[in-house]
Amino acid sequence: MFFTIFMGENNNYKYLTKIDYPADLRQLKIEELPQMCEELRRDIIEELSMNPGHLASSLGVVELTVALHYVFNTPYDRIVWDVGHQAYGHKILTGRRDKFCTNRKLNGLKPFPHPDESEYDTFCCGHASNSISAALGMAVAAKLKGEQRKVVAVIGDGAMSGGLAFEGINNTATTPNDLLVILNDNNMSIDRSVGGMRKYLLQLTTNSTYNDIRYRLSRKLIDWGILTEKRRKGLIRFNNSVKSVLTRQKNIFEGMDIRYFGPAEGNDVMELVRILQAVKDMKGPKLLHIHTTKGYGYAPAEEDATIWHAPGKFDPDTGERIVADDGRPHPPKFQDVFGQTLLELAQRNPKIVGVTPAMPTGCSMNIMMNAMPKRVFDVGIAEGHAVTFSGGMAKDGLMPFCNIYSSFMQRAYDNIIHDAATMRLNMVLCLDRAGIVGEDGSTHHGAFDMAFLRPIPNLTIASPYNEPELRRLMYTAQLPDKGVFVIRYPRGRGNTVDWKCELEEVPVGKGRKLKDGKDIAVLTIGPIGVEAEKAISIAELKSLNETPSSPLHVAHYDMRFLKPIDTEILHEVGRNFKKVITVEDGVVSGGLGSAVLEFFADNGYEGIDVKRIGIPDKFVMHGTVAELYKICHMDAESIANVLLAASELHPKEH
Repeated sequence: MFFTIFMGENNNYKYLTKIDYPADLRQLKIEELPQMCEELRRDIIEELSMNPGHLASSLGVVELTVALHYVFNTPYDRIVWDVGHQAYGHKILTGRRDKFCTNRKLNGLKPFPHPDESEYDTFCCGHASNSISAALGMAVAAKLKGEQRKVVAVIGDGAMSGGLAFEGINNTATTPNDLLVILNDNNMSIDRSVGGMRKYLLQLTTNSTYNDIRYRLSRKLIDWGILTEKRRKGLIRFNNSVKSVLTRQKNIFEGMDIRYFGPAEGNDVMELVRILQAVKDMKGPKLLHIHTTKGYGYAPAEEDATIWHAPGKFDPDTGERIVADDGRPHPPKFQDVFGQTLLELAQRNPKIVGVTPAMPTGCSMNIMMNAMPKRVFDVGIAEGHAVTFSGGMAKDGLMPFCNIYSSFMQRAYDNIIHDAATMRLNMVLCLDRAGIVGEDGSTHHGAFDMAFLRPIPNLTIASPYNEPELRRLMYTAQLPDKGVFVIRYPRGRGNTVDWKCELEEVPVGKGRKLKDGKDIAVLTIGPIGVEAEKAISIAELKSLNETPSSPLHVAHYDMRFLKPIDTEILHEVGRNFKKVITVEDGVVSGGLGSAVLEFFADNGYEGIDVKRIGIPDKFVMHGTVAELYKICHMDAESIANVLLAASELHPKEH
């Protein structure tokens, strides 16, 4: 057994069921906190075994979560989380324990902290690396308003590699503030120091008496004119440098005006409480570096944190992951088709390299990484750098496949324009998780990529109807002189079991007619076309049953390319149809539907009724993809209703 199961209404919890809010937690004695942490960890494991979510990251910060809410007066004091999948324990301790079973479900708790949900959620943190900047803003606001509020930024789990984190820490060093940054280091490239001297210095530098004397002496020296503010900052640098020599630890904070403490053991709650109590009232910016183990306290998650980052359902007692298997062959995930095809192409084309910002497994680039480790580059959570780095390789003759989730590609917009498109570099941008993604919610839906990429010159933007089309588009994209080639595809499985087609070139800018018809033209792009195909069948069958003498006949076009769009198809549609429906798994503002309307307007086609179906002009909640499609009226039944309504509204003209 990996831990003991306690069934029933959690009656065996000694402390957790009595904790509704952090104020209750602060009533415990410090000696009771280790048991409290074990109960919180057990609750997370039991709940996520049935209701899947992000497990390993939250387990790793249980002690930190308890210590923070124990020491700081939340919600008055601000805790700003980075990478919100660390915050499940935080949710449970802040009035949401009874609702945690609804986490990531439709109309349930949000997948990541959000101020709309709780006053304890100080900032939205669906994307990484924003905590320091946001917390610095709060710390400056508190200082300017004369408030005694403490502000803590918790960053880690890879987020420190993001450029925004470095921008924030740089500004923290030059802006008057009392911010505390906690660097949760669970496997980062910061050297670990060991030995008694490190422990001694940690005890010394976090001792309240020592720091009170140190601060008062520095202020007196300034008042007496012996020490200027500039020299005081120099002393901080000197102090950090001495600690660096003694501990043999080097880090980027040594030369900055930020007091550095650590590394400390981040999975020791009592030690964390002692340290946090010692540093919380110190003036000026501070950084506490802690080491934690991702998945801490649950053996399977500790042994393979990548798999147990989001393991799906599992047996909490045995650690066996539960995978539904009905015995039938299933289509692969689009990401796996990408990964297998990329390796196949790389074996043929020695110029191909892979680039990913910290998600080789998530996008299946690990397939090529395992086979060709020298030709795949994981650059960390640094999307803008990933694009520009790819641009540099493309400029000197390589063929990068840069794979970034659609919602994360938003962070690289400037890089796409200035470091790729302006030079018309030959490179491929693969946007995984495009469209509605499901339970991760509004911060992760790939809703905007078509709309924000379409205005950029020198881009080719394509989306495959199915898995074989993805292979063909990838093959096409790596051919010579194709420029910046964007391929977007969704999360999860497609519909094609037999997906291993021949690798053939697709004519750029050419769509295809999937079905003839005379009454309504349906134009789709990407796998959402499969929903439209179902909708057409539903609508035509219903029409045949109700009006057998004049049934509905719908034409279906798979546009394939948003840019350059197939003008021959659009001219054909403009000449032959008065009713057109566009369907896309992206925001309707600026995407395929907008492109079609612009084309009709620019080419003098009048009197055409165009109905656009796609993600509405709002942030879509979390839920299953099927649930969200229905809410957005993008499911087959809803599309069929639009087809039938259009048919009735506009009588057929023969």
